[in-house]
Amino acid sequence: MHAEWAAWANGTAVRELDMHDTFLAADYAHPADSIPPLLAVAQQCGRSGADLLKGIVASYEVHVALVKSICLHKHKVDHIAHLGPAQAAGLGAMLGLEVEEIYQAIQQAVHVCITSRQSRKGEISSWKAYAPAHSGKLAVEAVDRAMRGETSPSPIYEGEDSVIARFLDGPEAEYLVMLPEDDEPRRAILETYTKEHSAEYQAQALIDLAFDLRGKIPDRESIESIRIFTSHHTHHVIGTGSGDPQKFDPSASRETLDHSVMYIFAVALEDGAWHHVRSYAPERASRPETVRLWRKIETVEDPEWTSRYHDPDPARKAFGARVEIRMGRGETIIGELCVAHAHARGRRPFARPGYIDKYRGLVDGIVEPSEADRFLDACVRLPDLMPGELDRLTIEVPVDRLGPPGPHPEGIFSCSTHA
Repeated sequence: MHAEWAAWANGTAVRELDMHDTFLAADYAHPADSIPPLLAVAQQCGRSGADLLKGIVASYEVHVALVKSICLHKHKVDHIAHLGPAQAAGLGAMLGLEVEEIYQAIQQAVHVCITSRQSRKGEISSWKAYAPAHSGKLAVEAVDRAMRGETSPSPIYEGEDSVIARFLDGPEAEYLVMLPEDDEPRRAILETYTKEHSAEYQAQALIDLAFDLRGKIPDRESIESIRIFTSHHTHHVIGTGSGDPQKFDPSASRETLDHSVMYIFAVALEDGAWHHVRSYAPERASRPETVRLWRKIETVEDPEWTSRYHDPDPARKAFGARVEIRMGRGETIIGELCVAHAHARGRRPFARPGYIDKYRGLVDGIVEPSEADRFLDACVRLPDLMPGELDRLTIEVPVDRLGPPGPHPEGIFSCSTHA
């Protein structure tokens, strides 16, 4: 058994759809990226469902706290630098390790998870899906290393040539990372929000807004321009403020289209629906009428939306935009949406039925109905699963539904050994 490779494979599969949870504050996060390595190690080490839950909750606490306090993207550091230590902390909590072991594991995970944000710029490659899984693999190895008595670069955040001094705000900078006391409840997981649509979270409200506005536009060919007034983050990461011409390229990768709010808004406006496969298909992206509409869209940074993006008050925090659609006859159609419909403050907040419907939509036509039901039942009973029962959280797909194998060009590990 090799937990680190299971973490890698399943972490990549989870991230490929970009459809799990999100947390946005000083930086970005997808806290559920911690679950694949935790599950893999729990299965290998014979842990219970309650142990796994403890690890998941611990990883969320660390991840959310770091994202609230330390901005990575300002320094062009990719956000897996917060994910790695969260994964290591969760593994340590799940395995019941000593504080010193967890400390050393976290330091090692931070040290090896510092990477640049180029993975989310320009032509975005498949590495965007691999990066969180790679972090999980590194976290598993870091914890194993610490359990064997090895130490790590220390202090990893405050050292003379370490993270704060060389990658963040400099040697004199200070950050306050708030974690709960021993007797305080662990609530960070409740602060995160899910995705109803398979797209970058900052596009969720804009997909819903496109659905709302499309009925007010009798002829989309008459649209002269669309301006999306939104936050600094949305404008610079998935909007025209990124300066990435690939965000307007019909032949761009799925990963790039997922980070183009111009493409996403155009397709949502045309289709009135969003699908995790069909909405990104090459034939969908290359429709001439879509390309024409897509290239009429630009984003504009609006200080008010940036302020609301960072507002510490959950009742005011917003990840939406105001959209102005200028028509050929001089008419302007305006719409605004603060949060996605699935958000806790949205029109249709996600609750258990929403999560179950989302799950069933993802497995439809891929997994046998009986297997889909079995897996869902195991998830519901997670706190009661005993050691040796966590294999029930592995879903089985019939071989004939996996599709033909893709190309397997030779690499180093496929080379034969020569005398």
